[in-house]
Amino acid sequence: MRLHEPAGRRLLATTVLGSGVVFLDGTVTNVALPHIGTELHADLAGLQWVINGYTLALASLILVGGSLGDRFGRKRVFAWGTAGFAVASVLTALAPTIELLVGARVLQGIAAAMLTPGSLAMLQSSFHPDDRMKAIGAWTGTLGVATAGGPLLGGWLVGIDWRWAFWINLPLGLLVLWLLRPAPETRDPKAAHHLDLAGLVLTPVTLAGITWALTVWPARSAVVAGVVGLLAAVAFVVAERRERAPMVPLGLFADRVFAAINLVTLFIYAALSGSMLFLAIFLQVSAGWTPLAAGAATVPLSIVMLFLASRGGDLATKIGARTPMVAGALVLAAGLALLAFAPDHPRFLVNILPGVLLMGFGLSLLVAPLTGTVLAAAPDELSGLASGINNAVSRTAGLLAVAALPLLVGLSGEAYRNGPAVASAYRQSMWWCCGLVLLGAALTFLGLTPKRR
Repeated sequence: MRLHEPAGRRLLATTVLGSGVVFLDGTVTNVALPHIGTELHADLAGLQWVINGYTLALASLILVGGSLGDRFGRKRVFAWGTAGFAVASVLTALAPTIELLVGARVLQGIAAAMLTPGSLAMLQSSFHPDDRMKAIGAWTGTLGVATAGGPLLGGWLVGIDWRWAFWINLPLGLLVLWLLRPAPETRDPKAAHHLDLAGLVLTPVTLAGITWALTVWPARSAVVAGVVGLLAAVAFVVAERRERAPMVPLGLFADRVFAAINLVTLFIYAALSGSMLFLAIFLQVSAGWTPLAAGAATVPLSIVMLFLASRGGDLATKIGARTPMVAGALVLAAGLALLAFAPDHPRFLVNILPGVLLMGFGLSLLVAPLTGTVLAAAPDELSGLASGINNAVSRTAGLLAVAALPLLVGLSGEAYRNGPAVASAYRQSMWWCCGLVLLGAALTFLGLTPKRR
């Protein structure tokens, strides 16, 4: 398939729209939390699970989704994921209680784990070799535009009714399925026909146990859940060592660079997820901004990354990954520190925009070298799996941050409705996130050689 052909452009539009729906959903949920809590009478733990139920399912199953596509056909599994995501979004929009809403979000996460890996896999396997990088570049750029516009659309829909923010996924999903019809089917003839059942079971048990413990602490169930999660983690390591076709080949982590950069990914994306969550709640509850205004506040970050992220990759190619990654982390930490000084009633141009712009500049220097370094540290035949592991690590980072940060800053129960309490928790959370980024910078400096390409 060639990019200049109508079929090629249609496939590109299909993958961008399918991935864009998932990106939009993540943006919308952060902005919608205060409204969901008010309508469904939910406490903070319930709202945490609105995000974490989705992220838990996605982080646990994203590697399985990729392997299912290789085995049964990428187009078929992408279609399953898209249809499932649309149906789960309808259930989310109709949910009358916080418990049913969390259940529907888990179903969304399962569907997203089938949909997400298929986008790039279809482009990689369907396009002519001369057009593959062009197609992936166009996918990245177009999706960047969609990501930048997501907070505006999400904030506008939440301002009308938070349920509309999930209803919109139904027509978008149907459009993706219609566009997908003529796409060619591809699969990996060498794909293993054996599923790692132990890994499939132990991964969600590990993440669910640890997340539950952090969310409900200091309740008695927190200790039990934490112990179950840690035991499942140990059992996962033992099982993966013995598995003949492991979901996560632990031998990859024998490479010092691969292990270090995945740990850096955990710190950076935990800080990013936690800061975006608390910023969205702070601007609405403490500052009194509308959902549209709160969503629009982060648009400059996406715009900066849209135009500059590729430059960070070019710089890393010329001088090595360590310098731009460390510099990017320091700039990102400076942006978080600026946001920490915002007063209870901030002005966008003075108190919010400078910090958001610095975050965008820092991430532009950081993200492309981070991803490239992870792929370069793995053997070529395992580059897809290495990318999937790194993606799962970034999702897990967001899961743990949303569970742990409210505990660390003392925000619980109904306190998220109280403006001064949210403002205090917001400032503390920004400093915690700043510290995580600085840890990532230190680990990058120690873990990479100066001219690591």
